[in-house]
Amino acid sequence: MSVLSDKAIKAFMKSGDIRVKPFKPSQVGPGSVDLHLGDEFRVFSREGYTLHANEKTDYKKHSKLIRVKRGQSLLVQPGELVHGITKESLELSPRVCGWLEGRSSLARLGLAIHVTAGFVQPGAKGQQVLEISNLSKSPIALYPGTRVCQIVFEDMLMPSGGYRGRFYGQRTP
Repeated sequence: MSVLSDKAIKAFMKSGDIRVKPFKPSQVGPGSVDLHLGDEFRVFSREGYTLHANEKTDYKKHSKLIRVKRGQSLLVQPGELVHGITKESLELSPRVCGWLEGRSSLARLGLAIHVTAGFVQPGAKGQQVLEISNLSKSPIALYPGTRVCQIVFEDMLMPSGGYRGRFYGQRTP
């Protein structure tokens, strides 16, 4: 597998192997495409309960969806986890996979954009959920529309069967 350069990303977009909507050419960097924070968030209850990490886990059980208007912000407290979602929807062919990465300017504030689930399967389709954590000692305000992460694409050695799992076509965090 090879990481795609800016020229390769543009060629893969032209062939339809990578689709990003909405998209502006200025989002393409030397080896990635910048993605923006959407306006929907999943906020978890702060009540005392135990989360069970197993195959039956329902991460939505102790949370609620909220929408933040453009120009307003969501305040993430130190140590808090919220789910955000990218403004852009991705569609990858079975020959392309990707890795979501935070942006260094936000990481320097203590903002982690994904906890551990940054891999985007080949053949994936939909907006990308971001497991956002505040690792700093101060609250961090999140603003919809901010360039919050980037996706690095890789060309598969051979096309996969394509992803059709639990989160295929997702539209909410």
